[in-house]
Amino acid sequence: MHPVEVKRRMGESDIAEVSQLLQHALVADGHYPLGEHKWLDLVHGGRKGFAGFVAREPSHGPLVGYAQLSRGHDTWGVEVVIRPDHRGPDAEVGISLLSAALREVAHQGGGHVHLWVPKPTPQTDAMADTCGLRRGRDLYQMRRPLPVEDDHPRVATRPFEPGIDEAAWLEVNNRAFASHPEQGGWNLDTILERESEAWFDPDGFLLHERDGRLAASCWTKIHHDTEPPLGEIYVISVDPDFQGLGLGRDLVVAGLDSLSSRGITTAMLYVDADNAPAVGLYRKLGFEVDHTDRAYVTDVPPTS
Repeated sequence: MHPVEVKRRMGESDIAEVSQLLQHALVADGHYPLGEHKWLDLVHGGRKGFAGFVAREPSHGPLVGYAQLSRGHDTWGVEVVIRPDHRGPDAEVGISLLSAALREVAHQGGGHVHLWVPKPTPQTDAMADTCGLRRGRDLYQMRRPLPVEDDHPRVATRPFEPGIDEAAWLEVNNRAFASHPEQGGWNLDTILERESEAWFDPDGFLLHERDGRLAASCWTKIHHDTEPPLGEIYVISVDPDFQGLGLGRDLVVAGLDSLSSRGITTAMLYVDADNAPAVGLYRKLGFEVDHTDRAYVTDVPPTS
């Protein structure tokens, strides 16, 4: 087993070293090795329960793996990244990192844990199984080409105005995703962190109002570091008071039109694999599954 160092605060040199490891994984795998929530926790200091775990070559050598833990409202989230040349069939580096993260959860009182893995492999299945995790949610990444030739926006939208629209959008988002483990429970700091990111473009953050209220929105995000650049339907939210009117579909079409107008030729989004109505809607809009991300889950008792 690799020795693992726990870091509850990450300095600039730590972040730079982890970022280099993440870049190696991105090049090898063709996808982001650390989810957005975890990345923002890393660079902005982390939320309650944050911890980073590093595994190195012997004698203080370079990183061979990194895991990150954060605490949500009622669950823990952990992600594990292994340097491509250390991904053996025994998943030894990953097991060392994941075991350390689970011990930290126990030390902090225990709880329900999600391990998110993009494009799971037999090695990640083995790592999770060895550490006592079982399969939980599968998340589809779906894609479609742009432009959408035979469908056009049917509702009026306007761009998000930073400094003005945050409170109204947060209210709708948190009502729409009240029980969602990642998207629900956002606060002002959460949205301001994203507004500070280089990818943020208020012109691609579309709001639809009815009766003087924010009824629905489509927030898009362009990934310029992929080839070709991908345009993401990042967040679709519909206020529960306006559900049943087809606004989700209409806002997706508006988002696709916005991405196409900015030169994007491939759109993508994420959806829970067991959300049959949403998956069916996206298929009707021309999306197909590109790959699956998976959550492995377990319940960790507190350290006695």
